[in-house]
Amino acid sequence: MKKNMGTVDRIVRIILAIVVIILYFTGQITGIAAIILGIFAAAFIITSAIGFCPLYLPIGLSTAKKE
Repeated sequence: MKKNMGTVDRIVRIILAIVVIILYFTGQITGIAAIILGIFAAAFIITSAIGFCPLYLPIGLSTAKKE
């Protein structure tokens, strides 16, 4: 897999995941919303860790710097 996520993209995803986690543990989000946002947060963390987003492939998007 070729990395298709840039540094800013990865940082933004991590920050969003952290916000969701904080909202969950402070009780601001519950129920179905918490489950759905938790899934998105997990996906954001995983894709940020590996630097690859499979949803970028079909549309040919890449936020990574050109080598």
